[in-house]
Amino acid sequence: MTIAYCCLLIAGLLPYIAVGFAKSGGGYDNARPRESMAKFEGRQARAVAAHANSFEAFPFFAAVVLLAGLTHAEPHWVNSLAVIFILARIGYIAAYLTDRPLLRSIVWMVGIACVMAIGVIAVSS
Repeated sequence: MTIAYCCLLIAGLLPYIAVGFAKSGGGYDNARPRESMAKFEGRQARAVAAHANSFEAFPFFAAVVLLAGLTHAEPHWVNSLAVIFILARIGYIAAYLTDRPLLRSIVWMVGIACVMAIGVIAVSS
């Protein structure tokens, strides 16, 4: 489960990486962060949306990984699915930044399928 726990930490950092792309594009005002980010367009706006979605995806992933640890679920499957989830989330952010909505939807579905599978494994253990 160590790998899954490491993935949990990575998943917690992904929202900050996504918003870093938005802030690095210029026009960010640290004194009024939400107001300045609300004015972003194009790639910066998509980075803010990827940031928000990464925060939305995190709690469910965290819950099932922790549940899998508590129920002593099969570590091979949990670890493998957690890695796939992280790769899907990285792909999701990349697809969002590059404005590829179909790819973004596909990798989102892969990620949520991993979360659901970890949950099923956890409650079956």
